[in-house]
Amino acid sequence: MQNSAIRRTRRANRRILRARVTARAAAQRLAASCRRRPRSLATVAVASGVAKDTVTGVTNGLRSVAKRLGLTPAEQARTKRTVAGGRGHHTRAVAHWTLSQVRTLLAAYKPRKPEFIAAVALIAAFAGGAR
Repeated sequence: MQNSAIRRTRRANRRILRARVTARAAAQRLAASCRRRPRSLATVAVASGVAKDTVTGVTNGLRSVAKRLGLTPAEQARTKRTVAGGRGHHTRAVAHWTLSQVRTLLAAYKPRKPEFIAAVALIAAFAGGAR
């Protein structure tokens, strides 16, 4: 009786540890992908650790800064995915930005909301810029 309880708890612990390793590996792959090639602003924000409910507001602010600066993205892509999750029924045009362009946008972006300020700090640390 006691051995089966111990075995069950060890199995549960191993399952939890495997899930952590899988999540950490996925985060590392996403971060490496953002460093290698241009990605969308939302992808860079998610890879840097910004909360998903804050991502949309920060990326919209960065897009408006890009429009103000006249900065064009490194490349355009088409995707069916959405940041909020769920099925993407329509293809959307997505702008992909390099990390140096993201650093330029962050330097000109002055958010007021505290969560956006914290998100910008995370993105700046990820992109390699001091903020």
